Amino acid sequence: MDKIIENYEKIKAQIVPYNPKIVAVTKYFDESQIIKYYKLGFRDFGENRVKEAVDKIKKLPDEIRQNSKFHLIGHLQTNKVKLAVGNFDLIHSVDSYKLAEMISEEALKKGIEQKILLQINNAGEIQKSGFSPEEIKKEFIKIYNLPSIKVLGVMNMAPIDSSDEELHKLFGNIKQIYDELQSEFGVELKQISMGMSRDFKIALEEGATIIRLGRILFE
Repeated sequence: MDKIIENYEKIKAQIVPYNPKIVAVTKYFDESQIIKYYKLGFRDFGENRVKEAVDKIKKLPDEIRQNSKFHLIGHLQTNKVKLAVGNFDLIHSVDSYKLAEMISEEALKKGIEQKILLQINNAGEIQKSGFSPEEIKKEFIKIYNLPSIKVLGVMNMAPIDSSDEELHKLFGNIKQIYDELQSEFGVELKQISMGMSRDFKIALEEGATIIRLGRILFE
């Protein structure tokens, strides 16, 4: 655990000017390790798989569940919407109007407001989900106006083989889209989730407010 504290302190020193939210990616860890990380000061945990994550969350002590926030950062399948809504504080990976509509309907049934981010795939990667920059403009206000959901902002995952120059361009474009959505539709957004262990510094330089860190924290 000393190594994790050391890693955490190094990262905190690097992000001081930006003050982002750090989501600790715990998808490979069980609930006992989440308890340890909570005791080290972590409060935001990121998971990829809905059922496995919910099973872990349910096993956590009440204090940790009540004082932590759980983020769904992996792809959300439509058949997992019912389970995801209400069990995650923020769903980062909403990638279609249909999915947003299903989340809205489920949140309405449960009498809650589900916070979401809209995933943008501006690199055009076929294997990744997300709205294209053109699609997000067409679908945004319809999603924003759905009942029982709150669109906090946008999310992005850059291609793993991107150069620093490409990362600056891609992340800078996400920030531009984020700004344009607010100005064109007269809304206020709060969060840009982009940047992982290998590219979080560049993401922060380009406007990220949430970074999702796994390997760099825990190895």
